[in-house]
Amino acid sequence: MDEWVVLLHVLTAFWFVAGLLGRNITMARARTASDIRTLDELVTLSGRFERMMVIPGSIAVTVLGLLAAWALGQPLAGANNWWLLTSLLLFVAIGLLVPVVFLPHGKVFEHALADAKAAGEVTPELRAALRDPAVRNARAAELLVVAAIVALMVTKPF
Repeated sequence: MDEWVVLLHVLTAFWFVAGLLGRNITMARARTASDIRTLDELVTLSGRFERMMVIPGSIAVTVLGLLAAWALGQPLAGANNWWLLTSLLLFVAIGLLVPVVFLPHGKVFEHALADAKAAGEVTPELRAALRDPAVRNARAAELLVVAAIVALMVTKPF
């Protein structure tokens, strides 16, 4: 039974990471769009990745990871097991980006997008919101931390 929980955890991690990549690739393309309708469609698609894969995937991967550790009898910390607690703390840390960066900057972006749609063109304010350095840096940190967590899960270095 424990190997099935681990398999579900791994499959959920693939789902979550695929959502992160899909969202980021879609938004990268949106940043280069010159037509407001195309840009709006790409932002909508990015939102689907977020709602259908990233948000539920982040919750599911955490719950299934904790269940997998419990099923395998692995404590969160201890001899040759600090990678598990480290991974959990890193995951919580990237979760803090949501209220600190993504939600407040997302409201600015949504307002700029609504104004641009009303104007029927990609406005300078929308371009600035699309290139927000705080969001760009937080997204990069998110990907780096997820990659580090995957490395910790596979190598179990400490």
